[in-house]
Amino acid sequence: MTAPKATLNYVEVTSPKPDDTRAFMDAAFGWTFVDFGPDYTDIQGAGCGGGIERGDLRAPLPVIETDDLDAMYARVKDAGATITVEPFDFPGGRRFQFREPGGTEMAVWITT
Repeated sequence: MTAPKATLNYVEVTSPKPDDTRAFMDAAFGWTFVDFGPDYTDIQGAGCGGGIERGDLRAPLPVIETDDLDAMYARVKDAGATITVEPFDFPGGRRFQFREPGGTEMAVWITT
């Protein structure tokens, strides 16, 4: 059986002051943005997808794209991960989050 696609293609950051984070990224890197409501902004033109989420600071969240969310859910659990956020829908996709055995929080998503 072929393993499902697993491509790192998105990184989310949190910021208690997302407008300041956005202004910095624009001034420093020239990136553009698309707002998805008051608490989430998609980063455009960075070479890798990304987003800014309003919230308390936490480590950046690497997000892996797959072509089979259910298979990846089973694979990460079988590999020893702890599921921290069960699968949920969002505009354009579906995803879940997990903590790998070394402690890093990550996510897997699929487009819908």
